[in-house]
Amino acid sequence: MQFEGFVKSLILKYLNNINMHTANSNKDFMLQEGLARFVREQTPVRAVFAKGTGAYGTFTVSNDLSAYTSATLFSKTGNSCKVFARFSSMPADKGSADAARAPKGFALKFYTENGNWDLTGSNFPVFFIKDSSKFPALIQAQGRSKKTNLYDKTAYWDFLCHNPETLHHLLMTMSGRGIPQNYRFMDGFSGNTYSFINAENEKFWVKFHLISQQGFKFFTDEEAAAIAGHDPDHAQKDLVTSIENGDFPKWKMYAQIMTDEQARECKWNPFDVTKVWLHEEFPLVEIGTLELNELPENYTQHVEKSAFSPSQLIDGIGLSPDSVLQARLFAYTDAQRYRLGNGFDQLEVNRCPFTGNGSLEDNFYDEKSEAVQSYEDEDDHFTQPGLFYTKALKTQEERDILTKNIVAHMSEISGEKRSDIINRQLCHFFRADVELGMKIAMGLNINIDMNMMSHAK
Repeated sequence: MQFEGFVKSLILKYLNNINMHTANSNKDFMLQEGLARFVREQTPVRAVFAKGTGAYGTFTVSNDLSAYTSATLFSKTGNSCKVFARFSSMPADKGSADAARAPKGFALKFYTENGNWDLTGSNFPVFFIKDSSKFPALIQAQGRSKKTNLYDKTAYWDFLCHNPETLHHLLMTMSGRGIPQNYRFMDGFSGNTYSFINAENEKFWVKFHLISQQGFKFFTDEEAAAIAGHDPDHAQKDLVTSIENGDFPKWKMYAQIMTDEQARECKWNPFDVTKVWLHEEFPLVEIGTLELNELPENYTQHVEKSAFSPSQLIDGIGLSPDSVLQARLFAYTDAQRYRLGNGFDQLEVNRCPFTGNGSLEDNFYDEKSEAVQSYEDEDDHFTQPGLFYTKALKTQEERDILTKNIVAHMSEISGEKRSDIINRQLCHFFRADVELGMKIAMGLNINIDMNMMSHAK
């Protein structure tokens, strides 16, 4: 009996050890699962446009565009679809202030019956560069120094002065329009040129514009600095608050449309994203209204995991020979593969509710390559910036704000390259407009001999 009791105690101890081991194993497994989920909770940040906010809404067509495009969405007035919009700041860090003087991203995803259509753009109708190979250097010049991890205005102006095609975008950025008060008071532009293809296979070139129905409001440098100090997320807060309160922001959507013949006769290359199409030659055609009226329940799952690419197209909307657009076809999609994995288009915010899989291949328009002609004024980087200074800025006060902002920014250029950078950049300003160049030179305390300026445009 004693032997039986001893064996029984051994068996009980063995079983107890197994139970404890099993319990500990389960506990360890749950701990590991919890930690693994925690450290993977945040999505890798975007290389550009890292900080953003977003909302769902509706796009309603206001004009039958079937003469220009076979896209079902634009075939009849009153057609509508669900939309997701993401707003952001271009070179900013995830924790930077919304009120920074920087381009603001304006990306839209249209969930149409024929697939998703992505339209990416910013709050300016032009971009810094037209040669896509310069894009990495542009972003590095606007970002933090690899050595000090500080923003480096000398590097920024060094890039600009060696690339005069940046002048048009620079003037818009530094003008009184450079810091929107929030996203609701901001316009959006495709910048890049796309194409419409109708049922007869006729092609038209197109640029898209979104005009805020809330009006236009901007911060001065002083106002922006004040709000950035106490509420760096003010633009995101404004969008969230307005939608929660039922004050749904709206934008009218327009298109500038150009025929192939007009494109061939253009003075400027219509596929050069550093230049605009003049409105008197290519007037805005209203095509619909965008309303944002729903906040996502989970910011990470919808805003952070939203993925946009100009390659996401629908039948009736195609591409163009725009060099920067062609580079974005790869870069945007590859960036999403890096951040979200190969199945990024299957995530809820990116999946088309009509086609089932919503893959890029299903919605991609097969754009045949075509030769791009050369244009007489291909390297004229100064006439349109000059028109912006003299025509788009309608008052002397607006022009004074522009020069004041530029002088303040250039005053922070330092180091052994300072004189060379300032002199090169002043030449660009003078070639755009002599008054513009003189005011900036005077603000920087640089003496200019007017007899040497007779050649300036």
